[in-house]
Amino acid sequence: MVSTRLSRLYLSLVLLLSALITGCAALPGHNSVPERPTLLSQVDSAAERLVKSARGRLAASDTIIATTFVDVDQLGRSSTLGRTLTEAMASRLVESGLNVIEVKLRDSLYIEEYAGEMILSRNVQRLGNNYNASAVLLGTYAVARGEVFVNARLVRLTDQLVLGATSFRVPMDADVQMLLTSPY
Repeated sequence: MVSTRLSRLYLSLVLLLSALITGCAALPGHNSVPERPTLLSQVDSAAERLVKSARGRLAASDTIIATTFVDVDQLGRSSTLGRTLTEAMASRLVESGLNVIEVKLRDSLYIEEYAGEMILSRNVQRLGNNYNASAVLLGTYAVARGEVFVNARLVRLTDQLVLGATSFRVPMDADVQMLLTSPY
């Protein structure tokens, strides 16, 4: 009788310990590989830093034009990645409460098919006047072996003062590679 009770107690303890050990293995951060950052997660974090760095220099009433991020080595050239970075960054700026003007609805900005909204230095003043904009979002990217380096800035149009800036890295995964090798 005593041995039956001890056997049941022993079996109950073994089952309880097994359940506890199995449950602990399923907790976040245990036995899991951390996820690699994605393009959008990197843009989200960068946009947050960009807005934070522009605080105090950008008024609530200021309006921003987003231009296409370009290849740092060929400023007149972009890619699907550059256009995607611009779109994602502009979306995050709007989500942060900033006023971003959609320039695709007008034809006064230099827009080249498959290249995007390029900003030409000689047109900066005219651009601000045409859109009643006070700042521009611009950026560059540089392709490295396993990642892409991205720089983003908010620049005041009247005097080209950088109001906010941030840099970030994007892992070179299959999606990013595809965005870089667009045929345009």
